[in-house]
Amino acid sequence: MEQAELVFAIANGIVLAGWAALLVAPLRRTAAVRAARLAAALVAGIYVTLVARGLALGPGLPEGAGFTSLTGVEALLSTRAAILGGWIHFLAFDLFVASWMVEDAPRAGVPHLVMLPAILLALLAGPAGLLLYLLLAAGFRLRRGRASGAG
Repeated sequence: MEQAELVFAIANGIVLAGWAALLVAPLRRTAAVRAARLAAALVAGIYVTLVARGLALGPGLPEGAGFTSLTGVEALLSTRAAILGGWIHFLAFDLFVASWMVEDAPRAGVPHLVMLPAILLALLAGPAGLLLYLLLAAGFRLRRGRASGAG
């Protein structure tokens, strides 16, 4: 197996353990959030290593690469190593955001069963899962506020 494929497989395996922990969070929420955050931190470490290695040992940035235009970002992500780094970036951040959602849900009054679609959506399309959670949390907070004010 090529080194990049091995790193890809390792990073995916690590975050899958974190995602599994979040799905069963009501059983031991604090431990599940910690496990997910540990997995996110490990994958973030892989990301930092890849970026540092690429900057120190790589051929440098492709011509025109940058963050100020779509063309520049396309050039930035034009190598296999950059695509791997980008993927690992998604893995770490999506898992961390989902761990925050699971940690915040009890404060917002969102039951875990209601959270499951947001967790799964965060796994598949990070920002969409975050948006769903923010809408759910706002709805449950509003409902709780109305219920406490109605008495």
